[in-house]
Amino acid sequence: MYDPTRLAALVAVAETGSITRAAAHLGYTAPALSQQLAKLEREAGATLLVRHHRGARLTAAGELLAGRARRVLDELDQARHELAQLAQLAGLSGGRLRVGTFTTAGVHLLPPVLSAFRRAHPEVELAVTEYEPPGGIAAVTAGEVDLALTHTYEPAVADPPPPGVTVEPLLVEELVLATAVGHRLSEGSGRLPVAELAGRPLISSAPAHPPRRGVESALAAAGATPAVVCESPGYALVCALVSAGLGVAVVPEMVASLSATPLAVRRLEPAEFRRTISVVHRGDRATAAAATLLALLRSGFGRAAAP
Repeated sequence: MYDPTRLAALVAVAETGSITRAAAHLGYTAPALSQQLAKLEREAGATLLVRHHRGARLTAAGELLAGRARRVLDELDQARHELAQLAQLAGLSGGRLRVGTFTTAGVHLLPPVLSAFRRAHPEVELAVTEYEPPGGIAAVTAGEVDLALTHTYEPAVADPPPPGVTVEPLLVEELVLATAVGHRLSEGSGRLPVAELAGRPLISSAPAHPPRRGVESALAAAGATPAVVCESPGYALVCALVSAGLGVAVVPEMVASLSATPLAVRRLEPAEFRRTISVVHRGDRATAAAATLLALLRSGFGRAAAP
């Protein structure tokens, strides 16, 4: 195990290019910092930096360790911040936590997280309101809810969040092709080129819905024109129509896997069709209850998951 203090010393040298400047930045004397770095080199079993008359530079091993150290230190800072917020809530014996969500997250993702919150803080009143994205962002901005789950689609151009509001990615999932069981397009284990959808009966899910316009435009550019248009942004009807053989649809992987009606699923090529599920909050201005739920969401779904 590497000492975080020594890792911070290595990162400081990497950023300042000098042991003297790094020591001043961290509040050490230069000899004391040199001792910490020497101990780190013994722990690593490698030479991490080379001193020269103008300062110090990292070796290849030092650059590798410094890169990892930055991520470790960032995680520790985040943990300290979240623990401090949890401590604020430890003595909370009442109050209210207002949460916004959209349908898929409200049914499949949010309940176990809220259950964990309730077990830890049974006297906090919970209120959950459904907002079709991007309505959750406006609700947090207006103070109607303390935080909200929302989503965006790719390809699309997302609008920047309002001042004072943070939109933090939690989970990224691919959009996949959903077909009736036994459909010809579901055959094969490889990805299906999007061009193969040209001329196929496509069930279009709310083409006027702002988050999905980019996806609908990309499908149209590939020659996929809708045979059935669902004006509701909910996916339950889309999946039911697909299952009945009325067409195929491009839906989030989670939606396809949790469909109440039987479907076949195939991944698409290129793999640029994605949905990002995010949590909207007020950053450092979040209430202690909201900060606690935010920590549970991060631990449950991972922070800023990569596609």
